[in-house]
Amino acid sequence: MKDCNITFIGGGNMARSLIGGLISDGFDPHHIHVSDAEPLCLQALTDKYPIHAYSSNIEAAKACDVLILAVKPQQLQSVVRQLAPHWQADTLLISIAAGIRIADIARWLEQDKAAIVRAMPNTPSLVQAGATALSANDFVSTQQHELAESILRAVGLALWVDDEGKMDAVTALSGSGPAYFFLVMEAMEFAATEMGLDAESARLLCLQTAFGAAKMALESDETTKTLRERVTSPGGTTECALHELEDGGIRSLFENALVAAALRSRELANQLGEDDA
Repeated sequence: MKDCNITFIGGGNMARSLIGGLISDGFDPHHIHVSDAEPLCLQALTDKYPIHAYSSNIEAAKACDVLILAVKPQQLQSVVRQLAPHWQADTLLISIAAGIRIADIARWLEQDKAAIVRAMPNTPSLVQAGATALSANDFVSTQQHELAESILRAVGLALWVDDEGKMDAVTALSGSGPAYFFLVMEAMEFAATEMGLDAESARLLCLQTAFGAAKMALESDETTKTLRERVTSPGGTTECALHELEDGGIRSLFENALVAAALRSRELANQLGEDDA
Protein backbone atom coordinates (compact mmCIF):
# COMPACT_ATOMS: atom_id res chain seq x y z
CA MET A 1 0.00 0.00 0.00
CA LYS A 2 2.85 2.37 0.76
CA ASP A 3 3.65 3.14 -2.89
CA CYS A 4 0.11 3.55 -4.21
CA ASN A 5 -1.41 6.90 -5.09
CA ILE A 6 -4.72 7.62 -3.38
CA THR A 7 -7.06 10.34 -4.62
CA PHE A 8 -9.99 11.70 -2.63
CA ILE A 9 -12.80 13.39 -4.52
CA GLY A 10 -14.21 15.63 -1.82
CA GLY A 11 -12.28 16.98 1.13
CA GLY A 12 -14.96 17.04 3.81
CA ASN A 13 -14.96 15.56 7.30
CA MET A 14 -14.79 11.90 6.35
CA ALA A 15 -12.01 12.48 3.81
CA ARG A 16 -10.09 14.48 6.41
CA SER A 17 -10.42 11.71 8.96
CA LEU A 18 -9.20 9.09 6.47
CA ILE A 19 -6.28 11.27 5.38
CA GLY A 20 -5.32 11.88 9.00
CA GLY A 21 -5.64 8.20 9.85
CA LEU A 22 -3.55 7.10 6.89
CA ILE A 23 -0.78 9.56 7.71
CA SER A 24 -0.84 8.55 11.39
CA ASP A 25 -0.40 4.96 10.22
CA GLY A 26 2.75 5.99 8.35
CA PHE A 27 1.37 6.41 4.83
CA ASP A 28 3.40 8.90 2.79
CA PRO A 29 1.29 12.08 2.44
CA HIS A 30 3.00 12.86 -0.87
CA HIS A 31 1.02 9.95 -2.33
CA ILE A 32 -2.29 11.51 -1.29
CA HIS A 33 -4.26 13.74 -3.68
CA VAL A 34 -7.53 15.52 -2.97
CA SER A 35 -9.92 17.66 -4.96
CA ASP A 36 -12.67 19.93 -3.71
CA ALA A 37 -14.63 22.83 -5.14
CA GLU A 38 -14.14 24.85 -1.95
CA PRO A 39 -10.72 26.60 -1.78
CA LEU A 40 -10.91 27.06 1.99
CA CYS A 41 -11.39 23.32 2.42
CA LEU A 42 -8.28 22.59 0.35
CA GLN A 43 -6.32 25.27 2.20
CA ALA A 44 -7.20 23.74 5.55
CA LEU A 45 -6.01 20.33 4.36
CA THR A 46 -2.74 21.53 2.86
CA ASP A 47 -2.02 23.66 5.93
CA LYS A 48 -2.19 20.50 8.03
CA TYR A 49 -0.74 17.87 5.68
CA PRO A 50 1.81 17.98 2.82
CA ILE A 51 -0.65 16.50 0.31
CA HIS A 52 -1.53 17.47 -3.27
CA ALA A 53 -4.67 19.59 -3.68
CA TYR A 54 -6.70 20.30 -6.82
CA SER A 55 -9.79 22.23 -7.76
CA SER A 56 -10.36 19.82 -10.68
CA ASN A 57 -11.60 16.29 -10.06
CA ILE A 58 -10.16 15.14 -13.37
CA GLU A 59 -6.69 16.48 -12.59
CA ALA A 60 -6.73 14.91 -9.14
CA ALA A 61 -7.77 11.52 -10.50
CA LYS A 62 -4.98 11.24 -13.07
CA ALA A 63 -2.75 8.19 -12.57
CA CYS A 64 -4.21 7.26 -9.17
CA ASP A 65 -4.31 3.66 -7.98
CA VAL A 66 -7.25 4.21 -5.64
CA LEU A 67 -10.03 6.74 -6.10
CA ILE A 68 -12.14 7.45 -3.02
CA LEU A 69 -15.48 9.14 -3.64
CA ALA A 70 -16.11 11.23 -0.52
CA VAL A 71 -18.86 13.53 -1.76
CA LYS A 72 -22.50 13.80 -0.71
CA PRO A 73 -24.73 11.04 -2.13
CA GLN A 74 -26.73 13.62 -4.09
CA GLN A 75 -23.53 14.74 -5.86
CA LEU A 76 -22.16 11.30 -6.67
CA GLN A 77 -23.86 10.73 -10.01
CA SER A 78 -22.59 13.96 -11.56
CA VAL A 79 -19.08 13.40 -10.20
CA VAL A 80 -18.89 9.83 -11.54
CA ARG A 81 -20.23 10.85 -14.95
CA GLN A 82 -17.62 13.63 -15.10
CA LEU A 83 -14.83 11.13 -14.41
CA ALA A 84 -16.15 8.39 -16.71
CA PRO A 85 -14.38 9.48 -19.95
CA HIS A 86 -11.04 9.55 -18.12
CA TRP A 87 -11.35 6.28 -16.22
CA GLN A 88 -8.32 3.99 -15.96
CA ALA A 89 -9.24 0.31 -16.03
CA ASP A 90 -6.83 -0.73 -13.26
CA THR A 91 -8.05 1.87 -10.74
CA LEU A 92 -9.84 0.76 -7.58
CA LEU A 93 -12.88 2.89 -6.80
CA ILE A 94 -14.06 3.15 -3.19
CA SER A 95 -17.33 4.95 -2.52
CA ILE A 96 -18.11 6.16 1.00
CA ALA A 97 -21.28 7.94 -0.16
CA ALA A 98 -24.14 6.49 1.86
CA GLY A 99 -26.82 4.57 0.02
CA ILE A 100 -25.37 4.42 -3.49
CA ARG A 101 -25.22 0.90 -4.88
CA ILE A 102 -22.25 -0.52 -6.76
CA ALA A 103 -24.33 -1.30 -9.86
CA ASP A 104 -25.43 2.33 -10.13
CA ILE A 105 -21.85 3.60 -9.82
CA ALA A 106 -20.71 1.16 -12.51
CA ARG A 107 -23.52 2.28 -14.82
CA TRP A 108 -22.67 5.95 -14.40
CA LEU A 109 -19.01 5.13 -14.91
CA GLU A 110 -19.90 3.20 -18.09
CA GLN A 111 -17.46 0.50 -17.01
CA ASP A 112 -18.98 -2.98 -16.66
CA LYS A 113 -15.79 -4.43 -15.16
CA ALA A 114 -14.64 -1.58 -12.92
CA ALA A 115 -13.32 -2.67 -9.51
CA ILE A 116 -15.68 -1.01 -7.04
CA VAL A 117 -15.91 -1.19 -3.26
CA ARG A 118 -18.81 0.31 -1.37
CA ALA A 119 -17.97 1.35 2.19
CA MET A 120 -20.26 2.46 5.00
CA PRO A 121 -18.20 4.25 7.66
CA ASN A 122 -19.81 6.02 10.59
CA THR A 123 -19.17 9.35 12.28
CA PRO A 124 -16.83 8.06 15.04
CA SER A 125 -14.36 7.63 12.18
CA LEU A 126 -13.71 11.33 12.77
CA VAL A 127 -11.91 10.33 15.99
CA GLN A 128 -10.37 7.12 14.60
CA ALA A 129 -12.98 5.01 16.38
CA GLY A 130 -15.18 4.19 13.42
CA ALA A 131 -16.95 1.04 12.33
CA THR A 132 -16.97 0.45 8.58
CA ALA A 133 -18.58 -2.32 6.56
CA LEU A 134 -17.34 -2.95 3.03
CA SER A 135 -18.81 -4.72 0.03
CA ALA A 136 -17.03 -5.40 -3.26
CA ASN A 137 -18.06 -6.44 -6.74
CA ASP A 138 -16.55 -9.43 -8.53
CA PHE A 139 -13.86 -7.36 -10.27
CA VAL A 140 -12.02 -6.36 -7.08
CA SER A 141 -8.84 -8.41 -6.82
CA THR A 142 -7.50 -9.98 -3.63
CA GLN A 143 -4.84 -7.29 -3.45
CA GLN A 144 -7.46 -4.56 -3.89
CA HIS A 145 -9.59 -6.13 -1.15
CA GLU A 146 -6.63 -5.90 1.20
CA LEU A 147 -5.90 -2.35 0.08
CA ALA A 148 -9.47 -1.14 0.67
CA GLU A 149 -9.56 -2.76 4.09
CA SER A 150 -6.21 -1.21 5.05
CA ILE A 151 -7.42 2.27 4.09
CA LEU A 152 -10.65 2.05 6.11
CA ARG A 153 -8.86 0.43 9.06
CA ALA A 154 -6.98 3.72 9.41
CA VAL A 155 -10.09 5.13 11.12
CA GLY A 156 -11.25 2.11 13.12
CA LEU A 157 -12.79 -1.31 12.60
CA ALA A 158 -13.30 -2.48 9.00
CA LEU A 159 -15.08 -5.69 8.02
CA TRP A 160 -16.55 -7.21 4.86
CA VAL A 161 -20.14 -8.22 4.24
CA ASP A 162 -20.68 -11.03 1.74
CA ASP A 163 -23.78 -9.53 0.15
CA GLU A 164 -24.27 -5.86 -0.74
CA GLY A 165 -27.95 -6.25 0.12
CA LYS A 166 -26.92 -6.41 3.78
CA MET A 167 -25.61 -2.84 3.63
CA ASP A 168 -29.08 -1.56 4.52
CA ALA A 169 -28.83 -3.46 7.81
CA VAL A 170 -25.32 -2.06 8.29
CA THR A 171 -26.67 1.45 7.75
CA ALA A 172 -29.38 0.83 10.35
CA LEU A 173 -26.94 -0.65 12.88
CA SER A 174 -23.58 1.12 12.71
CA GLY A 175 -24.30 3.93 10.28
CA SER A 176 -27.18 5.39 12.29
CA GLY A 177 -26.13 3.67 15.52
CA PRO A 178 -24.13 6.52 17.09
CA ALA A 179 -27.32 8.59 17.24
CA TYR A 180 -29.10 5.82 19.16
CA PHE A 181 -26.36 5.75 21.78
CA PHE A 182 -26.32 9.55 21.99
CA LEU A 183 -30.07 9.46 22.62
CA VAL A 184 -29.65 6.86 25.38
CA MET A 185 -26.88 8.92 26.97
CA GLU A 186 -28.96 12.07 26.67
CA ALA A 187 -31.86 10.36 28.46
CA MET A 188 -29.61 8.97 31.20
CA GLU A 189 -27.98 12.35 31.82
CA PHE A 190 -31.39 14.02 32.06
CA ALA A 191 -32.66 11.42 34.53
CA ALA A 192 -29.53 11.87 36.69
CA THR A 193 -29.97 15.64 36.82
CA GLU A 194 -33.63 15.19 37.75
CA MET A 195 -32.38 13.13 40.71
CA GLY A 196 -30.09 15.94 41.83
CA LEU A 197 -26.73 15.48 40.09
CA ASP A 198 -25.26 18.58 38.49
CA ALA A 199 -25.21 18.53 34.67
CA GLU A 200 -21.42 18.26 34.27
CA SER A 201 -21.09 15.38 36.72
CA ALA A 202 -23.98 13.57 35.05
CA ARG A 203 -22.38 14.08 31.64
CA LEU A 204 -18.94 12.85 32.65
CA LEU A 205 -20.20 9.83 34.58
CA CYS A 206 -22.51 8.85 31.72
CA LEU A 207 -19.90 9.22 28.97
CA GLN A 208 -17.22 7.33 30.89
CA THR A 209 -19.68 4.56 31.70
CA ALA A 210 -20.63 4.24 28.02
CA PHE A 211 -16.97 4.21 27.02
CA GLY A 212 -16.10 1.64 29.68
CA ALA A 213 -18.95 -0.67 28.75
CA ALA A 214 -17.98 -0.57 25.06
CA LYS A 215 -14.31 -1.16 25.92
CA MET A 216 -15.17 -4.13 28.12
CA ALA A 217 -17.33 -5.64 25.38
CA LEU A 218 -14.65 -5.13 22.73
CA GLU A 219 -11.92 -6.70 24.86
CA SER A 220 -14.03 -9.64 26.04
CA ASP A 221 -14.76 -12.94 24.31
CA GLU A 222 -18.13 -13.07 26.07
CA THR A 223 -21.42 -12.04 24.49
CA THR A 224 -23.06 -8.79 25.54
CA LYS A 225 -25.82 -10.91 27.09
CA THR A 226 -23.29 -12.65 29.34
CA LEU A 227 -21.61 -9.39 30.26
CA ARG A 228 -25.00 -7.89 31.17
CA GLU A 229 -25.87 -10.88 33.34
CA ARG A 230 -22.53 -10.67 35.17
CA VAL A 231 -23.19 -7.11 36.35
CA THR A 232 -26.81 -7.83 37.28
CA SER A 233 -27.01 -9.07 40.86
CA PRO A 234 -30.28 -10.81 41.79
CA GLY A 235 -32.49 -8.40 43.68
CA GLY A 236 -30.08 -5.53 43.18
CA THR A 237 -30.37 -2.04 41.72
CA THR A 238 -29.31 -3.04 38.20
CA GLU A 239 -31.90 -5.82 38.00
CA CYS A 240 -34.59 -3.40 39.15
CA ALA A 241 -33.61 -0.88 36.44
CA LEU A 242 -33.44 -3.54 33.73
CA HIS A 243 -36.95 -4.77 34.61
CA GLU A 244 -38.23 -1.25 33.97
CA LEU A 245 -36.51 -1.13 30.55
CA GLU A 246 -37.79 -4.59 29.59
CA ASP A 247 -41.32 -3.79 30.74
CA GLY A 248 -41.16 -0.62 28.63
CA GLY A 249 -40.46 -2.71 25.53
CA ILE A 250 -36.89 -1.62 24.91
CA ARG A 251 -36.10 -4.66 22.73
CA SER A 252 -39.05 -4.18 20.39
CA LEU A 253 -38.36 -0.44 20.24
CA PHE A 254 -34.82 -1.03 19.03
CA GLU A 255 -35.94 -3.72 16.60
CA ASN A 256 -38.57 -1.42 15.14
CA ALA A 257 -36.08 1.43 14.95
CA LEU A 258 -33.47 -0.60 13.04
CA VAL A 259 -36.09 -2.03 10.66
CA ALA A 260 -37.36 1.49 9.94
CA ALA A 261 -33.84 2.75 9.28
CA ALA A 262 -33.07 -0.18 6.96
CA LEU A 263 -36.27 0.36 4.98
CA ARG A 264 -35.47 4.05 4.63
CA SER A 265 -31.95 3.18 3.50
CA ARG A 266 -33.40 0.96 0.76
CA GLU A 267 -35.81 3.70 -0.32
CA LEU A 268 -33.01 6.26 -0.54
CA ALA A 269 -30.82 3.84 -2.50
CA ASN A 270 -33.60 3.42 -5.05
CA GLN A 271 -34.09 7.18 -5.34
CA LEU A 272 -30.41 8.11 -5.50
CA GLY A 273 -29.67 5.31 -7.96
CA GLU A 274 -32.01 6.70 -10.60
CA ASP A 275 -30.36 8.32 -13.61
CA ASP A 276 -30.33 12.11 -13.30
CA ALA A 277 -31.81 11.84 -9.80
